[in-house]
Amino acid sequence: MSEPTAEEAARHREKMQKRKAVQDAEVASKTVEKGLLIVHTGKGKGKSTAAFGLMLRALGHGWAVGVVQFIKGAWSTGERAALAPFGERIRWYSMGEGFTWETQDRARDVAAATRAWEQAKALMADPTIRLVVLDELNIALRYDYLPLAEVVETLKSRRADLHVVVTGRNAKPELIEAADLVTEMTVVKHHFDAGVRAQEGIEF
Repeated sequence: MSEPTAEEAARHREKMQKRKAVQDAEVASKTVEKGLLIVHTGKGKGKSTAAFGLMLRALGHGWAVGVVQFIKGAWSTGERAALAPFGERIRWYSMGEGFTWETQDRARDVAAATRAWEQAKALMADPTIRLVVLDELNIALRYDYLPLAEVVETLKSRRADLHVVVTGRNAKPELIEAADLVTEMTVVKHHFDAGVRAQEGIEF
């Protein structure tokens, strides 16, 4: 690629100066600071991964964080092992018993989800914790393992400085409406469709 001429460089500089002025004005207009309700949903891969990445960022700023996993049980995962050195700054509870097609016992699934929700409420009530990840809560809500209205109202009425991330496919419209930030992961291409199994370090 050839070097830009002095005229081209000047035009580029002027264009970027105008862009910066617009961006700076936009940023300056945002003055609200509050705890966010964040939802990661959709059929694409990466919902929990994104939540744990956000949790790592929070830990980097010295925060205490909490995790409740509603469906995933006692799996040995790379993210949990990697974050273990943070010690008591992370309170992590894997309270699921596997996906509903694995347990094949609705009463057991409901009981596990109820226990996980009680733990989630305890974490959200702890004033030392600034971020809570509710991993696969959307799945528990999709199968009506928990009362939707109660869950949404509890999340909406959390303390003002608490950030909560909810993950899982098929987020309920009521939860999407209550959220501050919703990201839908979409599938463009997935290796699973080509017969590639779940692999250590990528899926878990």
